[in-house]
Amino acid sequence: MASSPAASQIDPWKSFSGSAGRGPLAGILALDDFERLARRRLPRPIFGYVAGAAETGASLADNRQAFALWGFVPRVLRDVSARSQSVELFGTKYASPFGIAPMGLAALTAFDGDRVLARAAAKSGIPFILSATSLTPLEKVIEAAPGSWFQAYLPGEDVRIAALLERVRAAGYRTLVVTVDLPVAGNRENNIRAGFSTPLRPSLRLMWDGMVRPRWLTGTMLRTLLTQGMPHFENSFAERGAPLLSSKVARDFSNRAQFSWHHIERIRDMWEGNLILKGILSPEDAALAKKTGADGLIVSNHGGRQLDGAVSALRVLASVVREAGGMTVMMDGGIRRGSDVIKALALGASCVFVGRPFNYAASVGSEAGVLHAIELLSSEVDRNLAMLGVDRISKIDRSILSQMAFDPAV
Repeated sequence: MASSPAASQIDPWKSFSGSAGRGPLAGILALDDFERLARRRLPRPIFGYVAGAAETGASLADNRQAFALWGFVPRVLRDVSARSQSVELFGTKYASPFGIAPMGLAALTAFDGDRVLARAAAKSGIPFILSATSLTPLEKVIEAAPGSWFQAYLPGEDVRIAALLERVRAAGYRTLVVTVDLPVAGNRENNIRAGFSTPLRPSLRLMWDGMVRPRWLTGTMLRTLLTQGMPHFENSFAERGAPLLSSKVARDFSNRAQFSWHHIERIRDMWEGNLILKGILSPEDAALAKKTGADGLIVSNHGGRQLDGAVSALRVLASVVREAGGMTVMMDGGIRRGSDVIKALALGASCVFVGRPFNYAASVGSEAGVLHAIELLSSEVDRNLAMLGVDRISKIDRSILSQMAFDPAV
């Protein structure tokens, strides 16, 4: 694996110089800065799709609020001069304890967005998960970034499942992430309010939003159409899916309501690589996942995009870890700072995944933007390790946390 800068190469005093560097990304000092710029550069419907959540956005908000319930208890006067934030997952060493979460339609927010994200992750030595609703064939992504993981939305049809798994295996993927929290589509009424739909429907509103954002119109949309043709849903099944503007898109999202633990057992029989279930929030489901032979879990409420009011991953993380029986437990949802990463690790996660901020980074600065975002988060993790008196990720545990006496969400 490629690696991000070692601790000895990260300058934790850099911010005192007044800038993170030079060039167009110099003013971006934290992940949240990318969102502000992406809002300006993306058409409102596209930005709304990425930023939006289900119904009232209660779960989306709680994903952030949950981190405020925990404070740090640092230890001092410890030698932290030889820090390392590397972790090992499924036999592979990664440079940092975070990765890029699966995000559909990333090629709509940045030209060649799926490969942009994958290449940046590979260069930085962190895991990348390709979404089933991506617009770039999975074969091209793993060719650009060997070691990528693949995330699948599966129907309750054994034949179609088997065909897709064979395609994924033949392409060279060794880690399969099965999302299990989407029996039906979440109520994303905010997409409609923003003017976004699947299939994407041309409208005066979309046309106007594109015209007043010429960088996106020429640099992403028109460039894609001229060089790659009309985008398709490439990876939902073994065969190529419908084009983005087709009325047949809906068929790629059907027949998931009957997907069950029976199918997970069948997948385990068919798939020899690492099998991860994404979307687990219940400790009881974690125990069932262990019985079916899963290798790992991603505790997640789908970024608040499915069941509004679903508990945040951080709130149930420790209880899921207790029931997971030694499986590798990861999480996503609400990670915006290095301190968030460390809090999740202290509660039992082996790694965390970040979605929207890296999507925004790609839209703002393409691969350079994503690399900058990874460096920002990696530097924050390193700095916080030092100030906590910890020199290795493996030494992080619950003792560095204290639960706050109030709940800011109430």
